[in-house]
Formats: sequence, structure tokens, C-alpha cells
Amino acid sequence: MLLLLRWFLLACALLLVAYLYPGVQVTSYASALWAALVLGLLNALVRPVLVLLTLPITLVTLGLFLFVVNALMFWAAASLLSNFNVAGFGAALIGSILYSVLAMVIDSALQQLSSRR
Repeated sequence: MLLLLRWFLLACALLLVAYLYPGVQVTSYASALWAALVLGLLNALVRPVLVLLTLPITLVTLGLFLFVVNALMFWAAASLLSNFNVAGFGAALIGSILYSVLAMVIDSALQQLSSRR
């Protein structure tokens, strides 16, 4: 149940990112649901491989290269979906940072909700 709630809230977060930043465009809530699903799948399947492959660069940059990896995942999701558009890599970087902050807030709220049960 919490997984579905998280998915719906992350879709809302993606719509908020599109509202706050003009470099990210989402045409509808259904598109945001698909984009949140694709982002989740990319982050679960592809991101760990990229993090492992870029570990030396990440260590040299003291972890800052992870922002680039997150932006690449955001940009890849936008390239896979037609109703989710990102203007370029800079927009993907800013959009992924905003989306990550909102996802942290959502995860924290859901964790508090599940601990009250």
C-alpha cells in the first residue's frame, strides 16, 4: 500500500518540478505516473551499475559526480517517454536535484506514517 502511495506522491513531485522549473515539462498526471515509474526502474536497475562504474570519478570529486549520474537517469527517463521532456543536461541536473529533494521529503513523511501504525 505504501509503495503505491509513494508512486502517486512521486508523480505529484514530478508535476511540481515541472511547475517550478520550465526546463522540465510533463503534459499530464498520467504522464507523470509513467515518468515516475520509469525513473524508479532506471534508479533501481541502471543507476547502481553506473555508480559502480564511475566510482573512481566519484571518489575524486568527493561524491559530487553522483549529481551527474542522477541527471543522466532523469535525462534517460525523459528520452524514453514522449510526454516527459527535459530541455537539456542542465535542465536534467536541476530537475533531478529538485526531484531528489522532494523524494526525500516524501520518503521521510511516509516513514513517519508507517512508524505510527
